[in-house]
Amino acid sequence: MIRTILWDVDGTLLDFAAAERAAMEGLYRDFGLGDCSGEALGRYSAINRRYWESLERGEITKPELLVRRFQDFFRGEGLAVDAEAFNAAYQSRLGTTAVPRDDSVELVRSLRGRVRQYAVSNGTVIAQTRKLRRSGLDALMDGVFLSEKLGAEKPDAAFFDAVFAAIGPVERGEVMIVGDSLTSDIRGGRNAGIVTCWYSPEGGASDLPDHTIRDLREVYGFL
Repeated sequence: MIRTILWDVDGTLLDFAAAERAAMEGLYRDFGLGDCSGEALGRYSAINRRYWESLERGEITKPELLVRRFQDFFRGEGLAVDAEAFNAAYQSRLGTTAVPRDDSVELVRSLRGRVRQYAVSNGTVIAQTRKLRRSGLDALMDGVFLSEKLGAEKPDAAFFDAVFAAIGPVERGEVMIVGDSLTSDIRGGRNAGIVTCWYSPEGGASDLPDHTIRDLREVYGFL
């Protein structure tokens, strides 16, 4: 029986693409860059995704990721932009948009008292703290664990060891992580020896997770 759920935030409980789009469009205007087209946003998203995958493999640090993605993107766009200043503004702006997926706020609220629930994220403290507060999820969770504070990133087992050290003894077979990333959430859960549930709303297939769902409300079936 699952008694503890570790919820990923971006792309799982909250629509990261919506927050990313709002942040980029707003900052393009603020930095006098004109309109951020859908094509430009797609190019940035691809670069950003590659950098996060490098972070998960331990090839770069998060501070490097946060700035270098914008350096690469703006260089490719032929725009002269201070990547460090843009990233600082981006982190703040990213936290102003919090769009729940699959009525996730109501789902988490409905599970209070039935299971312990924790948010686990590699996102920055600035962005995630604001998004969780804006969505109301921070008040519904039993705790929030961010990699910047723990000193380790998912999928590193050290991230999960730090979580378990903080929440107290658990039977790892009674803990389930729910997340959209096979490389971060699911591989991380396997590294930690817990049950893994891949959130794949597009209907992807993989042998890596213990469970695959297309709607977050399917979690009820595992409790």
